[in-house]
Amino acid sequence: MRLPVSTFIAGLLFGGGLTVSQMVNPEKVISFLDITGNWDPSLAFVMGGALLVTLVGYRIVLKRSEPLFDEKFRLPTRKDIDAPLLVGAALFGAGWGLAGLCPGPALAGASFAGLNAYIFVGTMIATIFTYRFLKART
Repeated sequence: MRLPVSTFIAGLLFGGGLTVSQMVNPEKVISFLDITGNWDPSLAFVMGGALLVTLVGYRIVLKRSEPLFDEKFRLPTRKDIDAPLLVGAALFGAGWGLAGLCPGPALAGASFAGLNAYIFVGTMIATIFTYRFLKART
C-alpha cells in the first residue's frame, strides 16, 4: 500500500506539535502527571486543544461520502470494554507515568531526546514484535 504525501505531512505536523508543546520532554510530562507534587497543568491545554480540533475535524470530515485518499472511512466498530483493552490501557498509563514518554512523543523526540528515548523506542519495537509472535502462535 502506497502512502500519500499527505500522510508524511500529517506526521511532520504531529511531530512538530508534540515538540513545540514539549510533550517529547519526559520531565514536562511527569510534572503534568504529578498532581500531588509539583504539578504543571500546561499539557492539559495541549490535550484540550487536540480534543477540540479532533471534535471539529471529525464533524467536518465525516460529512463527506468518502475520504480523499482512500475508498472508505476506517472507523472502529467495537465498543465493548474487555480485559485486553483494560490491561493495555493500564500498561500504557504505567509506562507513560514511569518513563514520561508514550509512543508518538518518543518517536518524535528520538532524534534529540537522548538515550532514554532510544531505549523506550527500542523496547516498544521489541514488545510489538514479541506480541505479534506470541499472538501468531495461539
